[in-house]
Amino acid sequence: MPEPESPERHAPDSLMLFGFWYRALPADKLEKDKLTKALLLETPLVLGRDSSGKPFALHDACPHRGMPLSAGWFDGKEVECSYHGWKFEAHSGQCRLIPSLTADQKMKIDRIYAGSYPCEERDGYVWVFMHEPKPAAAGFSKAAEAAVPVPRVPTFSEKYKLAYLRGDMPVSVDHGIIGLMDPAHGPFVHQAWWWRKRESIHEKEKHFEPVPNGFRMSAHTPSSNSAPYKILRLYADADSITTTIDFVLPNLRVETIRAGKFWFSSLTTVTPVTRNQSRIDVVACWNIFAWMPFGARLLKLVFAKFVEQDRKTMELQAEGLKHNPHLMLIDDADRPAKWYFALKAAHLEAKRTGTEPKHPLAGPVTLRWRS
Repeated sequence: MPEPESPERHAPDSLMLFGFWYRALPADKLEKDKLTKALLLETPLVLGRDSSGKPFALHDACPHRGMPLSAGWFDGKEVECSYHGWKFEAHSGQCRLIPSLTADQKMKIDRIYAGSYPCEERDGYVWVFMHEPKPAAAGFSKAAEAAVPVPRVPTFSEKYKLAYLRGDMPVSVDHGIIGLMDPAHGPFVHQAWWWRKRESIHEKEKHFEPVPNGFRMSAHTPSSNSAPYKILRLYADADSITTTIDFVLPNLRVETIRAGKFWFSSLTTVTPVTRNQSRIDVVACWNIFAWMPFGARLLKLVFAKFVEQDRKTMELQAEGLKHNPHLMLIDDADRPAKWYFALKAAHLEAKRTGTEPKHPLAGPVTLRWRS
């Protein structure tokens, strides 16, 4: 008789993945003709909107003497450094003016760049594509285009409502992500009279399949022990309700719920701010309960409750992680976390060797756990 499988010891490496889009901040936090600071992957950024409202992102350090460009001025077209007045075109970061140069000094200022990043607004957020950092003292040149399109929340009708939530977490992106995909913490962290109780815990079986750069929890009937799903089943009067959940590198969790003509979808990200700080952002879209005058506000309150419960849990976990304990992952509940680490390792190895990444899932897999 085979020996039972032992828990797998694992220590997250907290390495941050470049070459992907990341959410920088909600779109309504970025005002026209004003500069706003942000930090992504330990990289200081300055963001703004040009005179036409289009967002941009630059490295928040003047290439002259390192003064934060966020401390300067913006006229809707160019960012001016507050130290010596150097000016840079907002989108390309190309230098346009060095006031200290005399007429006979023929310096080719158009070869100087402050460092720019592809930047787009989508589904209520401003996204920034974080290219691989250049070697120290290498300087910036004209930025390349983003290698992939910016992510978006799936929508299934022309009319829908949208809301977002965000919360800071004092843990690395790895702990934030495996917490996000953890299927077993629900009865203990997310208890509420209108959601579920600990006593409702029961065995579950879900089917997973590989997708590019990630994995999918295949379409399934949502949990029968959650009150909102029971209400949705009555409201939609649909033959069936299905839920599909995808996780895709570097940090995307996409959930869609379909009930006849009604639907709900969300795109959740865990963004690395520093090696020990991350941020969770949730954007939800839906056409359910469209007649309710306060439906969006109510849904936002529900999501806020969930995000705050997760944030507090991460805050408490951070206390334990300070002592660098040995960690373990078990089957089957922690298998998605194992897949995440394997996907991340495969991605980094592929970048190092120039080969195709090896996917940790060879085909469909069935997992069972209690929650």
